[in-house]
Amino acid sequence: MPVLVASDLDRTLIYSSAALALTMPDSRAPRLLCVEVHEARPLSFMTETAAQLLTDLGDAAVFVPTTTRTRKQYQRINLPGPPPAYAICANGGHLLVDGVTDTDWHAGVQARLADECAPLAEVREHLAWTADPAWVRKHRVAEELFTYLVVERELLPEEWVKELAVWAEARGWTVSLQGRKIYAVPKPLTKSAAVREVARRTGAELTLAAGDSLLDADLLLAADRGWRPGHGELADTGWTAPEIGALPERGVLAGERILREFLRAARQG
Repeated sequence: MPVLVASDLDRTLIYSSAALALTMPDSRAPRLLCVEVHEARPLSFMTETAAQLLTDLGDAAVFVPTTTRTRKQYQRINLPGPPPAYAICANGGHLLVDGVTDTDWHAGVQARLADECAPLAEVREHLAWTADPAWVRKHRVAEELFTYLVVERELLPEEWVKELAVWAEARGWTVSLQGRKIYAVPKPLTKSAAVREVARRTGAELTLAAGDSLLDADLLLAADRGWRPGHGELADTGWTAPEIGALPERGVLAGERILREFLRAARQG
């Protein structure tokens, strides 16, 4: 039976220059590979060692990139190794099969959202009224499924985030703060549901997962084994669970460690 590996991307496997956390002397810094270019500028990186590990993983397991990114944002990424047959975008809102959206899956997601939580328009309106332009830089909607703000993190009031989380909870939404972005996402929109569907289609009986944010918690809980890095929302709150490895590494070296763990577990089956 194949092993399924479902991993978050940003700040789990790939890292912006601001998130690399290269704390060692420059002469000992790892060699980096650029895996994303945006507007002719390098944007995301992994170590060259991690790139080789990911290539090896593609031969040992069904690797499924599992991201909150939109399809357009995901398609900017050029990961090493064989092209994934499946990818999950928009936090589970889109299931890509050989790069093409599975329209039946997306229609089912839309139906669940309509039945189980407040509409996107209501959440967008609340954010527009309550978020202070002094610290908000952008309002964004992703795939007409969820919304997020790009903020000046040092000016962002913690109390506002807590109040937003309480307001959203009552309406069937969840809030996640990741770097300079505040996400508001419907609760039924989950990575884990899409991963279960891929496991069903591939016949995988062992699922491995990794992620760093609150939006990855359901993914980790749904996996047979999982790992989180030493940075991010989950680490900051001390989140853990049975069968979840809390790794000490932070930044781009955490991505390398996660891939080592994936490859070891996939080969063991």
